Amino acid sequence: MRGLVLGGGGLAGISWETGLLHGLAEAGIDVPGTADHVLGTSAGSTVAGQLASGLPLAELYRRQTDPELQNPEITPPAEALGALFETLGKLIAEIGDPTELRRRVGALALAADTVPAADRLAVIAGRLPRHDWPAWPLTVTAVDAETGEPRTFDRRSGVPLVDAVAASCAVPGIWPTVEIDGRRYMDGGVRSSNNADLMTGQQAVLVLAPMTDPFLAPELALLETTGKVLAVTPDEDSLAAAGPNPLDNAVRTPSARAGRAQGHRIAEQVRALWTA
Repeated sequence: MRGLVLGGGGLAGISWETGLLHGLAEAGIDVPGTADHVLGTSAGSTVAGQLASGLPLAELYRRQTDPELQNPEITPPAEALGALFETLGKLIAEIGDPTELRRRVGALALAADTVPAADRLAVIAGRLPRHDWPAWPLTVTAVDAETGEPRTFDRRSGVPLVDAVAASCAVPGIWPTVEIDGRRYMDGGVRSSNNADLMTGQQAVLVLAPMTDPFLAPELALLETTGKVLAVTPDEDSLAAAGPNPLDNAVRTPSARAGRAQGHRIAEQVRALWTA
């Protein structure tokens, strides 16, 4: 059993993960097509949702690199992201309990003045070539903005794929929370940028982690108790392509291209994991 974990990282993360998977496919390793389970958080939920469409990776890559094919996005002010990181840093230093921390972040998310929820949902719908859950196991993560409790969605949840992905991508303070079953949900990355620990029990797990994540190391250690794990983070070129604002639409083409090149460079490492 092989699992693919797609972590969060804004528009840069979407493009980088798509490019990296495309580069691996060009090297003869079809990771999504041979994975037994895919887990997506935030940007990773978008990539997973795009993979669910059944479109070839080459086409998904083209939609990231060709400006004429790129889905229209709403770009938040750069200062909004800086303010978010500053606030999160203060809360993390102040609050030791993870659930209470998520509740406090959720309160900020619920009170934030953002774009209308319908406008944001339209962006997410436009990102996904198809709006149906795939037949293969796909799990999308989110966090209840009121209780701070994590929740996962899949095809058995009775929740539309677009809503699940929108919830997983609802960066607190930047995008509106998403209402599902009478509850308000925010970005799954509030729990962990990757939530890789939810993929336990697999014989091999490939983790694509676009952002620095303090929870990643213990999550990998947990996965290693049941199988082999390889975590891939952006190399120097990919970090440069993403720049300081991963939500900037301008990073999409360079991030995808850098991811593709990195995919070629790490192909043998991934092949050793995936074909063992």
